[in-house]
Amino acid sequence: MSGALPDELDPRPWLAAPPPTAARIAAALRADAPGIEELRVLISEQARPWIEPMAQRAQALTERHFGRTIALYAPLYLSNYCSSGCAYCGFASDRRQPRRRLAPEEIAMEMDALKAMGIEEILLLTGERTPQADFDYLLGAVRQAAQRFHLVTVEAFPMNVEEYRALTAAGCVGVTLYQETYEPEQYTRLHRWGPKQDFAARLDGPARALAAGLRTAGLGALLGLSDPRFDALALYLHLAHLRRRFWRAGFSISFPRVCEQAGGFAAPHPVDDARLAQIVFAFRIALPDVPLVLSTREAPAFRDGMAGVGISKMSVASRTTVGGYVAAAPPGSPGQFEVHDGRDVAAFTAMLRARRLEPVFKSWDAVYREAPAA
Repeated sequence: MSGALPDELDPRPWLAAPPPTAARIAAALRADAPGIEELRVLISEQARPWIEPMAQRAQALTERHFGRTIALYAPLYLSNYCSSGCAYCGFASDRRQPRRRLAPEEIAMEMDALKAMGIEEILLLTGERTPQADFDYLLGAVRQAAQRFHLVTVEAFPMNVEEYRALTAAGCVGVTLYQETYEPEQYTRLHRWGPKQDFAARLDGPARALAAGLRTAGLGALLGLSDPRFDALALYLHLAHLRRRFWRAGFSISFPRVCEQAGGFAAPHPVDDARLAQIVFAFRIALPDVPLVLSTREAPAFRDGMAGVGISKMSVASRTTVGGYVAAAPPGSPGQFEVHDGRDVAAFTAMLRARRLEPVFKSWDAVYREAPAA
């Protein structure tokens, strides 16, 4: 199964527009109410020589809306079992590696280790739905996390409204669900088997989560799978569509790039550092009040340079193996992708402070959230 991209999310009319002139690029940089047309202009090849004024504008907007702060979170991989065959993922079911899920007592150990680091926002991750790591398993982990952390979010398989409602009652605040690529034909080629083949079900996942009562949705495309301009514009349209419907919800945008992983997958449309920076700056200009996220997929030097310059939220001290913090990943377990920024919390926060940025581990209190279900 796959699906078509709805007309309201289709970026092809903007991609068919004439290349922007220098005057059009300058106007996009100065726009008071930028939208998708400005984003189209600012991610164009013609705008690449304008990256320095774009960075300056992005930094000013980031400081205006987020102050000189960087929100921090950490991921916790609960299981690397997976039922899908994504060509680009180290957890794909045809990858030969030790498979494991954390037992409840191991989940507690991992969470306690993250808590001891000062982490207050945790992102719980699994592969696609399997008998070993199904909804009930994820629900139990959310309940454990809600007892320890002020903000609990999940990045897992798409669920139905009733399941998302149960996660909300258990103390989950938000969901992260990347479409990976919005280009339907490429999506079909890359998702070789399993439930993730259903393009439409994944595309509608954030809407189901928000309809069920979750407060936040994190969106993203895995840059490098398709033409990055196509995915960037479709991502913007997806966010705009959701914001119109769920105007009380919070949203964030992430910018993962294809990383080296088991299986030797190479990005069909590589995105270099300059292009990624250009995309981030363009999104900040077009979406000045939306948190923009950068993970430890990226190298330390790149992360350092992007902190506060468009990016307002970052992961820290990440491990992408199951049991990567204290519960001990099995030998030969490569993780979902290679972590390039391996600094611990102390080293990373010291870097932020040296750049006059304040690390923020907690920006709101769990007292404002409904109590988790018993």
